[in-house]
Amino acid sequence: MIAALSLATDLGMSLPLEHGLQSTLVAMRLADRLGVDPFVARETYYGCLLFYVGCTADAEVGARDFEEDIHVHFTPAMFGSRAEILRALSRAMAPSGSAPGRAARVARGLPRVMRGYRGHLAALCEVGEMLTGRVGLPPAIQRLFPALNERWDGKGYPGTLSEEGIPLPVRIVHVARDATFQASVGGADHAVGVVSERAGKAFDPQVAACLVDGAGELLALDEAGGSAWERVLELEPAPAVWLAGDAIERALRAIGDFADLVSPYLVGHSSGVTELAAAAAAGGGRLAPDEVLPVRRAAFVHDVGRVAVPAKIWQKAGPLSADEWERVRLHPYHTERVLIRSSFLGALAPVASAHHERMDGSGYHRGVVGTVLSASARLLAAADAYHAMTEPRPHRGALSADQASELLAGAASAGRLDADAVASVLEAAGQRVPRIERPAGLTEREAEVVRLLARGLQTKQIAHALGISVKTADQHVQNAYAKIGVSTRAAAALFAMEHGLVASGEFPIPTSATGA
Repeated sequence: MIAALSLATDLGMSLPLEHGLQSTLVAMRLADRLGVDPFVARETYYGCLLFYVGCTADAEVGARDFEEDIHVHFTPAMFGSRAEILRALSRAMAPSGSAPGRAARVARGLPRVMRGYRGHLAALCEVGEMLTGRVGLPPAIQRLFPALNERWDGKGYPGTLSEEGIPLPVRIVHVARDATFQASVGGADHAVGVVSERAGKAFDPQVAACLVDGAGELLALDEAGGSAWERVLELEPAPAVWLAGDAIERALRAIGDFADLVSPYLVGHSSGVTELAAAAAAGGGRLAPDEVLPVRRAAFVHDVGRVAVPAKIWQKAGPLSADEWERVRLHPYHTERVLIRSSFLGALAPVASAHHERMDGSGYHRGVVGTVLSASARLLAAADAYHAMTEPRPHRGALSADQASELLAGAASAGRLDADAVASVLEAAGQRVPRIERPAGLTEREAEVVRLLARGLQTKQIAHALGISVKTADQHVQNAYAKIGVSTRAAAALFAMEHGLVASGEFPIPTSATGA
């Protein structure tokens, strides 16, 4: 789970995916060369993985003050001199235009940026400290984050620590993170040059010298290339941190909150969707009891891919450009890619990453139709849509519960959302369920009969499943056939799939329905 969150921080920092993993390999190699004790090695490992876990803090401030993604400009200079940092901030504030125009924009905006800079660094440390505790890491890891922005020369933030007063794991992580980044930009020789220049300034000279002396080995990638995921997991120092029971939910909620911090408009969204989806799953009767918990867990992390989209886009009040809209459409893809590496989180990915898919194929990112979507995915999509409607956004105010209910029911009638999922969500939200039109004018009961026909049940079995007489079941079958315009079960099944009346995962026929 922590390694997956590290991937999400890569996206949030506009870094190459697996930068955090690669940096952790370098950090652990450095720790080994330095001969540190097991406690320092353990803190180095987790601290490096989650070094940027506070990156979504104050993201909206960067969206306001900078024309371009601040991380793209700031990351190369963050361990550099004050002049380097000022140049990086200036480039992000005014990346284009005439020289006089850029200079004027910087002159107007830089004082405000610098006034807020220390506050931003404080937020990074505080958020990092809080989130590492919530994902289950011990206090020793949390205590590293107040020193995150300190420097060897004492010119960091808050400037209360210097030299060996800075925890050794932080000093190792500083060198490992910067060296890995610089190597990705210009190769090992470039990284050596940058680290050498920053030794005794931002970096512990001994740690920097260790990196420089062994750069060929320390910065080497696996000969076969590929992912660093398995190698990083194998390096986890003993005793490994395990989560169980409520601790799993706290960690998943923390990941959701990490994503929601990217915009004030999104704060609390993931947890709100989770409570609604879980209540709908438990009370609607569509999901088996053992499916409720996976829906809840998937809902917590469904929007972690949001961090791959610049905060400026989430903050935009006007229409999105084609490029901006495309980036928004890809955030469920990024959710999937963050989750899929972990066998535990990967089991949640099919539901979590489908929250913007629609029954008629008009959703994103895959644009699949309802027959591909499980009942759990359909329910999460409805819960996400309803909850988002009741939250304010830059381009509109929050809708009332009644307005959201009508819009949600309209989406079900139009075939975009699953009608049963919508009914379950509205009931869980305490709303009256408006009449939802079924395809071909089918009644609720007839739609249920068509669903059972599609699953292969005969008339007697349908009667048994619904608790009605065989004669009544047959009447519903005939009425449904007439409205659909078919005369066979196979054709009714095709209609059901086409119109989203059956969900992925509902086959084969349940054992309890095969009698009679």
